[in-house]
Amino acid sequence: MLGRYLAHLAVERGLAANTLASYRRDLTRYVGHLKNRGRVTFGEVAEADVTAFLTVLSEGDAEHAALAAGSAARAVSAVRGLHRFALREGVAGHDPAGRVRSPRRLRHQPRALAVGEVERLIAASGPERAPLTLRNRALLELLYGTGARISEAVGLAVDDVDLSPRSPQVRLSGNAGRIRVVPLGDPARDALEAYVTGAWPGIAASGRGTGGLFLNARGGRLTRQGAWEVLHAAAERAGLDGVSPHVLRHSFAAHLLAGGADARLVQELLGHASAGASGGRRGVTGGGVREAYTAAHPRARR
Repeated sequence: MLGRYLAHLAVERGLAANTLASYRRDLTRYVGHLKNRGRVTFGEVAEADVTAFLTVLSEGDAEHAALAAGSAARAVSAVRGLHRFALREGVAGHDPAGRVRSPRRLRHQPRALAVGEVERLIAASGPERAPLTLRNRALLELLYGTGARISEAVGLAVDDVDLSPRSPQVRLSGNAGRIRVVPLGDPARDALEAYVTGAWPGIAASGRGTGGLFLNARGGRLTRQGAWEVLHAAAERAGLDGVSPHVLRHSFAAHLLAGGADARLVQELLGHASAGASGGRRGVTGGGVREAYTAAHPRARR
């Protein structure tokens, strides 16, 4: 029966070879599960047999590790198809898998760092007074201070940053060409000013004049991988595990919300497209936004 179903999938439904291999693996395991439960024919299979298989998939057994929800859902889908085929072919008189639900695919949210952990991370930027330490500190302050994506941060030009004392801000280029202008808190402004005036000219002189804000030791633009390495090294020095650019972005949002910021404001600062957004430049610093940001963000003031 299993061979007939796999042939049906290959010939009549034209499944790709990789998909077919996954179905074969999942269903061979399922047929073995049924035999262990004493089911000789498909007509003998009950709904409890199918749900028991789902439990085995989710918890694992002596021969198999537990599957993630997505992989378990794929296996249950294959089992459903097999039983529908058995019913259609007259091999069974009922479909025991028809009402069995697939496991829900959980969306894992990264944890938010505590404010004290963020401070430890930024303090671990590198050796004091080294030019690249000034760059590293500016990068970490900007990532946490603006919620920028790592691609947005490494894509910044020097001209994208306004360090005026009264209204410091950064212009970020997000998805689909959308540009948003986000406030900078005092610590981020101070770190960026120290880097741009005290380290950037010397680092840039050894490169090709890219105009990029964050530069590597050779004067070229810092890459995404290079920025990841900066963050990883700082997290290691600070004794923090599981820190990524997205964790900083998530922490930015979580801390603003905890500080009383409106959820829609946080979405705009993150660059999430709103319904009906059509792209183009989007400024989010006016109309009391800076005041709301300053009141809610833990590192908005010195």
